[in-house]
Parts: sequence; structure tokens; C-alpha cells
Amino acid sequence: MNETIHRTLRKLRLSGLAQSLEVRVQEATANRLSPQEFLELILQDELNIRHQRLLARRIKAASFHDARTLEDFDFSFNPAIKRKQIFDLATCQFVREHRDLLFLGPPGVGKSHLVQAIGHQAVRNGLLVFYRSIFDVVHDLMENETLNGSLKGLSRYLKPDLLIIDDMGLKQLPKKSGEYLFEIIMRRYENRSTIMTSNRPIEEWGKLVGDVPSATAILDRFLHHVEIIKITGRSYRLKDRSNPKEAVDKEDKE
Repeated sequence: MNETIHRTLRKLRLSGLAQSLEVRVQEATANRLSPQEFLELILQDELNIRHQRLLARRIKAASFHDARTLEDFDFSFNPAIKRKQIFDLATCQFVREHRDLLFLGPPGVGKSHLVQAIGHQAVRNGLLVFYRSIFDVVHDLMENETLNGSLKGLSRYLKPDLLIIDDMGLKQLPKKSGEYLFEIIMRRYENRSTIMTSNRPIEEWGKLVGDVPSATAILDRFLHHVEIIKITGRSYRLKDRSNPKEAVDKEDKE
């Protein structure tokens, strides 16, 4: 490609077009494309590259633990999971309606996989997503409050169209956790959507956060517009292990 054109494209920040221009010129010559057809091709190349880069940035900003998708979820392992319900949720209509989701079930049944897969689909639909475990949430806000004497760190939890808080119930949470979680849920209530997962029934959340009034206030708002997805069955993490009892004992200790 002509070096002058290459420099001009760099200055105009048309790097997507620069990557494909030489091939497109050859294609246009071989197929005798009209100037308009050629222009449409190279502009579409630039748009495609920009879209892919934006998608990559948003996926990185979402801080998913794993690159989970619905396509690689084994629905056959646990037929109790309603495939149509999950794919309906992946359309993200619930996010547009500012509704919430709560996935309940024992460890290992696929809750984290499913919520991250829905989160990935939300990103593809142009929505801002942020994924954190409940322990990350508490750690972030406790650290921020210690450093700044305020809860300015809340903004990263309030801005996303979809916030995913995973692993509620794996361990008892530190003091003030209920206050932090309540602040997030209260400010997002009817403004943004939140997904939470828990392996403990909601009746036990007061014990988990060590603050029954805060847990009650959290649930009062969160459950108002929530859809609850209960998952039962065996653990995916145990299916390929030779000694299920040893695996269960190990998982219970984790």
C-alpha cells in the first residue's frame, strides 16, 4: 500500500481500514467493483474493527472471572435448568426493564457460569456490565472507605446497566458488609439491573451479613422486581471425579 495513504489513515485513526485496504483494492480490481461498492466495503471494515475493539474493552471492563458463554454450557447435565428461560434472559430485556435476577442453588451447579454468560451477552447488546464476587465488593468498598473516608468507590457499582454480584453465602461477610450492599442495592433500585447468586436461602442472609435489619432492607428492595431462578442437582465440578464422596468433602471445605 502507498506509504502516503498509510500515514494519512494513521493520522485519521482509520486503522481498521488500513489493515484491509490492500486486500480490498485487489478485490475491487478483480471483481470490477464500482467506486461506491469499494467505498462501502472499506468503510464497513473500519466499522467492524471499531466494534470489535469496543466489545473487547467492555468485556475487559466487566471483569469477568471466566470467558463463559451459553454455547459452552452443558444443559444436558442438569435437565432441571430451563434452557428457554435462560436464553430469554440472555436477550437482556430484563435489563431494559430494570428488573433483577437471583440465582439460588448449591455450589457447582452452574450459577456463576450462567450469570457470566448472560453478562457477556449483555455486553454484546451494547450494555455496560460489571461482575464481582460479594467478597470483591466488600473488599473494594472497605479499602476505599479506609483510604478516602467515604464511599466514592460506589460509582463503579452504580454506573453499569447490569451489575452481577456472585457467591453470596459462601462465607460469612465482614462487619459493615450489610451497609455496603444495602447502599448499592438501594441506589440501583428501579434504575439499573442487578444479578445475584447465592447458595444459601434468602432467610439466612441476615446471618451472612451479620446485620438482620440491613439484610431485611436489602431484600425488601431487591425482591420487589426480582425473578428467582432456583437450580438443583449435582455439581458440574464433581462429574468427572472418580471418588464423589471425597470430592464433596473437599468442596464443602472450600
